[in-house]
Amino acid sequence: MQLTHAEWVWTEHRETVTAGELCAVCGLSVAELDELVDYGAIAPLAPAGAAERSFATEDVAPLRTAGKLRLDFDLDLFTVSLLLGYLRRIDALEHQVRSLQAHLPSHAHPPAREGPGTWKEPHA
Repeated sequence: MQLTHAEWVWTEHRETVTAGELCAVCGLSVAELDELVDYGAIAPLAPAGAAERSFATEDVAPLRTAGKLRLDFDLDLFTVSLLLGYLRRIDALEHQVRSLQAHLPSHAHPPAREGPGTWKEPHA
């Protein structure tokens, strides 16, 4: 999950965001955020009795992505909670792959190539 420049600047110097900020940035209502907390998809850092709960800034990017997918595919909040877990897992695996590739010599792995492979004429 890549952050845009604006998101990166906003979260660069912060460790936490309030529940209100998280709702505003991710397009959720407070009730929807509470439901995601109940499902265990996101955990507040401050106790429930505090004036306002706070969340880790690492929660912003996956929650925004899940929120966009929710709107695109008309997903319910339980599905969004599952999706959040998968998005975090994908991010962790991508980080692990990059870390392992950094330990390889540069000639050991070809540069990453995206898109379909080259097309070959079947009769040639």
